[in-house]
Amino acid sequence: MQNQTSVAEFFLLGLSKTPKIRLILSGLFSAVYVITLTGNTLMLLLIWLDSRLHTPMYFFLSQLSCVDICYTSSTIPQMLANLQHPRQTISLIRCAVQMHIFLTLAITECILLAVMAYDRYVAICHPLHYTFLMNKRVCFILTLTSWASGLLFPVLDTSLTWGLPFCGHNQIDHFFCEMPAILKLVCADTKTASSVATMGSIFTLVVPSSFIVMTYIRILRAVFKMKSSHGGRKAFSTCGSHITVVVLFYGSAMFMYMRPTSSHSPEKDKIVSLLYSIFIPMFNPLIYSLRNKDVKGAFIKTLRRCRVS
Repeated sequence: MQNQTSVAEFFLLGLSKTPKIRLILSGLFSAVYVITLTGNTLMLLLIWLDSRLHTPMYFFLSQLSCVDICYTSSTIPQMLANLQHPRQTISLIRCAVQMHIFLTLAITECILLAVMAYDRYVAICHPLHYTFLMNKRVCFILTLTSWASGLLFPVLDTSLTWGLPFCGHNQIDHFFCEMPAILKLVCADTKTASSVATMGSIFTLVVPSSFIVMTYIRILRAVFKMKSSHGGRKAFSTCGSHITVVVLFYGSAMFMYMRPTSSHSPEKDKIVSLLYSIFIPMFNPLIYSLRNKDVKGAFIKTLRRCRVS
């Protein structure tokens, strides 16, 4: 960080300069944050309390809830502070840490969604071997791999980005320290950092999403071969929620990180970032619970216990 002595802090321009709009957005995102924390915490509690949910699928879902809680907590508090205090500053070190944490959690979620697709593949295509193939040790290794990937992959991106000079340009046209917005402030050649970011996106977005597509092609083949149409619908219904989350998350993340730098615009980037960093973590518990009889059953059972006690 030798080249960054001219910049000690950044100004986050946020989502709007109009006081009334900022007040409305502050209320909206406060509600979103509360709903996200409540929904994901409730999902964790249900999985922990109900023994019927002590299966690999719900274990991975609990990990997803943990990621989503941390994910939103890395962005929304800073956004709310920015909405309440115009031209909110953030120190260079805090900005670098926020970017690294955000990338860590985003990559962890990418790998975790691929792991969840593999779990559904084994459950539907190899049901007789499911208990053996997805034992506790395998689940632990797959989860550890997801978190380790999230911790390791952003290291090079973070070090390259924050090793570049900013030369006094310190207004980030975004609501948090996201890599594309940071690179726009650099007054040096960013080809190396951009190329590394693109390669990282291929490994963390394209490869896992391709794996998920291939997994679901095999699942569809297995479902079509089932003699019972009811059995096929029941098998595939467990995948519907996962497919919805995958399309929303990977679609928005790819749009942000895989398109040419020249096509980036601050307003468009903010809208896309809101989708995958704020709204998807809020929707995840709803998507997985509304179409899931086991989760709804566990929720009703927990409510009954609370009434009795």
